[in-house]
Parts: sequence; structure tokens; C-alpha cells
Amino acid sequence: MITESLKSLYIRDLNKLRTEIEAYQNEEMLWKTDKDISNSAGNLCLHLVGNLNTYIGAQLGNSGYVRQRDLEFSLKNIPRAELLEKIEKTIDMIHFSLDKLTEEDLEKDYPDEPLGYAMTTEYFLIHLFGHLNYHLGQINYHRRLLDVD
Repeated sequence: MITESLKSLYIRDLNKLRTEIEAYQNEEMLWKTDKDISNSAGNLCLHLVGNLNTYIGAQLGNSGYVRQRDLEFSLKNIPRAELLEKIEKTIDMIHFSLDKLTEEDLEKDYPDEPLGYAMTTEYFLIHLFGHLNYHLGQINYHRRLLDVD
């Protein structure tokens, strides 16, 4: 079942996100921007958990999560421990929300049109996974470029 595959991939890469956030030698560097790097790793982490909690947790899992997208990019200096806690809660949400989905649910239209057009739930879950990986790669490069002694 594709739901199990998607769940496994989301969990795997959210664990990679946790590893990246933990790998910063200097916690302050999580919030550093430089030259053409306009988003810090901390803000990208907030954005990823906000995005997944909105489009999977709230929409598919009925979690009640209310997104404050502007804060994902404007908040600064959130302690690493808090970021890691948000990642853990997002992993729990993925388990809960995706465990509820059936094959029929995946074939239905996603309940909103965040990309500007109708799409199946399966299609949008694959899109969200790509979005997670895009920003996960950015965080990896951010850490290797800016978290230097």
C-alpha cells in the first residue's frame, strides 16, 4: 500500500531533519543567513513542520493545527531543543494521520487546492514529500557552508 511507503519515507526524512538540526556545532548558526542565503536552517525547519502539520495533520488528520506561516520565516533564536520537539510531534502526527488513510482516500481529490488546481490526495502527498526533501537539502548545505569554526 502506498500509504505505508509514504509514511515510511516521511518518517525517514523527518529523522534526517532531526539529524541535521542536531549536527550544528554552534546552535546560533541555525539562525544565520549570509549573502544569497535568505532562509536560515531554523526557519526552514519551522516551515517544514508548519507545512506538514497544515496539509497532512489539519487537513487529513483533523488535528486542529492552525498555521501561522509568516512566523515560520520571522521567528528567530528558537532553542534547538524546541525545534527537535516540533520535529518529534510532526513524526507522531504523520503516524496518526497517514494511518487513517485508505486507498480510496488517496484516490479522492485533496480537500483544498494549495497548488491552484484540483489533485488527488495521493498526488499532493507525493508533492509534499518532494517539498520536504527540497528544504532538507537546503538545510544540509546551510549547515556545511555556514556552521564553521
